[in-house]
Amino acid sequence: MDYLELKISLSPKEPWSEIIVAQLAELGFESFMDFEDGVLAYGQSDLVSEKSAIDGTFLSNPSEEVTFKVETILIPHQNWNALWESDFEPVYVEEHVSILAPFHDKSLGKGLIVEIQPQMSFGTGHHQTTWMMSKSLFELDKMPEKVLDMGAGTGVLAIIAEKLGAKEVLAIDIEDWSAVNTTENAERNQCTVITSLCGDVALIKGKQFGLILANINKNVLTMHLPHYSSALEVRGHLLLSGFFDSDVDDLVNLAQPLGLEKVAVLLKDNWASIKFIKL
Repeated sequence: MDYLELKISLSPKEPWSEIIVAQLAELGFESFMDFEDGVLAYGQSDLVSEKSAIDGTFLSNPSEEVTFKVETILIPHQNWNALWESDFEPVYVEEHVSILAPFHDKSLGKGLIVEIQPQMSFGTGHHQTTWMMSKSLFELDKMPEKVLDMGAGTGVLAIIAEKLGAKEVLAIDIEDWSAVNTTENAERNQCTVITSLCGDVALIKGKQFGLILANINKNVLTMHLPHYSSALEVRGHLLLSGFFDSDVDDLVNLAQPLGLEKVAVLLKDNWASIKFIKL
C-alpha cells in the first residue's frame, strides 16, 4: 500500500503544528513526526490526498500570524520499511525498556529489550504517545492476566504486556499490515500468548479484560469509550493516548459517566496519556 507524506513547514511552529496534526488525523492521516520547522504527516494514498488535506485544514485560509509550505512525497509500499530503517534509532523508555530494531547492536539495550521490525512512527516507540504508554505499563502494580491492545500498530505494547506477565493478550488494528506485523514481532520476541486480529472495536463484544490499551486519535477514542467501559473488569485499568494535553479534560468528562475514574495523566511534548480505573 502506498503512502503520502506531507511535509508542512510552519513559522511559527507552535501552536500551529498541534492544530494541523489534530485536523489531519480527522482526514485519515495516521502517523506524524515532528521536525525542527514543522511536522510530517503520513496517510494511505488511496484514503488521503494533498488537496483534501489543504482544503480541510486552516492551511487553505491561514491566519496572518503563520506562514506555511507544503511538500508531498508518494512513498511506494515496497520502500516503506526502508524509509524508517534509514533513520531508526534505539528507543529508551527511561530505564524500563529498550525498543530496538533487528539491525541494532543488542548490547545497546538496557532494561527489558523489545525487538521491533520498524514500520511506522506510531508503534515503534519513537512517538511520544507510544513512549508514554510503554512507561505506564511499568507503573502498574500488577499486570492483569487479560489485556487488550486496541490500535496495536507494530504490537510493541502487546509484547511489553506479555513480558510483564499478561497471560492472554488480544491485539487489534484496522490495518492488515498491523495484524501481520504484530504477529511477526510477537514471534521475534518469543511471545506466545498474543492473538493479533485485523478489525475494529466490534471484535471485543462479549469479552472482558483487566487492562485495555488504546493509543489512537481522540475522535476514535471518543467513539470507543463506551465499548472499553463495557469490556473492562471492575477495578481494571484503561490506558489512553494519541491526543494532546488540551484534549485531556474532554476525554475525562466523557469517561466519568461510563464509570471510568481518572487516576493519572502523563504529558510529553504536548502529547498526553490518561490512566483510568473502572469503578
